[in-house]
Amino acid sequence: MRSASIILDSKALTHNLNCVIDTVSDTTKVLAMVKADAYGHGIAHCLPALKDADGLGVACFTEAQHIRELGWDKILVLIEGVFSETEWQQSIEAQCQSIIHHQDQVQWALNHLPPENSPCRTVWLKLNTGMNRLGFESDELGDVAQSLVDAGYELILTSHFANADAPNHPSNAKQIDTFTQALQQLREQVDPSIKASLCNSAGILNFKACHFDWVRPGIMLYGSSPVEGVSAQTLKLKPVMSFKASLMAIHNIAAGTSVGYGSRFVANRPIVKGIVSIGYGDGYPRVVDGSAWVSVQLAGEHSSYKCPVIGRVAMDMIAIDLTDVPNPKVGSQVMLWGDPELGAPSVDEIAESAHTLGYELLCRVTQRPLREVL
Repeated sequence: MRSASIILDSKALTHNLNCVIDTVSDTTKVLAMVKADAYGHGIAHCLPALKDADGLGVACFTEAQHIRELGWDKILVLIEGVFSETEWQQSIEAQCQSIIHHQDQVQWALNHLPPENSPCRTVWLKLNTGMNRLGFESDELGDVAQSLVDAGYELILTSHFANADAPNHPSNAKQIDTFTQALQQLREQVDPSIKASLCNSAGILNFKACHFDWVRPGIMLYGSSPVEGVSAQTLKLKPVMSFKASLMAIHNIAAGTSVGYGSRFVANRPIVKGIVSIGYGDGYPRVVDGSAWVSVQLAGEHSSYKCPVIGRVAMDMIAIDLTDVPNPKVGSQVMLWGDPELGAPSVDEIAESAHTLGYELLCRVTQRPLREVL
């Protein structure tokens, strides 16, 4: 049987959540982000490990419906808001809170007031502080907030950093200043009980004075680093996903022999080549450069061997250089990414080889690899 598989470590996920909980104050709540099927990990697998979160954040209503069907009865927040007036009404029935970031959504909220005891009486009001993607401008905010409060809503002012992963980027200070000024004005002029949420994963770690009432951890929950130039290990985060396969063939090839599509790799010496049962059809990136490597574990040994990826990644297979591995065997385990403490490359290292982010690699693993939850 083809052996491509994904191992999900529930204890690592709970550990990372607890890192967030331990970082924020007792009065700050945690909205765990589980959009995109829990960043590719599978929401059904992750829910039990996230039971201590105060709520979950999803991108859209269909994701929220799925989570409700799985039995989650705490707060759910639609971070892109609803896309129609009908969906606003459906979100009330499903007891989902929503971000409001444009005027049509305001009108839908005014047209359809949730029951007085509904969690949907709280809305998350989005301010554009410099991301320039979604949200009201500062000069629009007061009138919008006043209309919602007058209708009976409680507000959480929210925004999103553009460069929180780079703590010294000048836009961070500007965004924080814009946000805190707007929050102060709303509390003075509209409602002193308005709450606030600004920090994503990087913001939680880099801007501890800005945790406010809610934080919104995402990528750090899954053990990938949200901070530029700082490893997940340094941040005490544990990888939740381990991606593995096995050696399916071994060949000796001569110097001057090419490997793979496009003959991109040409051996400059005689090497032992291994073929691994994994490829971009499973979610391993096709575009890794020459820095990509895997970890090979031989049966009966505790040590592992670092082996470069050679040639172009195919849909179902990759080639690796086994020359420095003593007596490799077909069937030996190969770690594509996982726990560096166990000798595997981190997902962030492979993402760097593919000139992208760990977020993308985690989100685009396919359903073909078998999944096992620890």
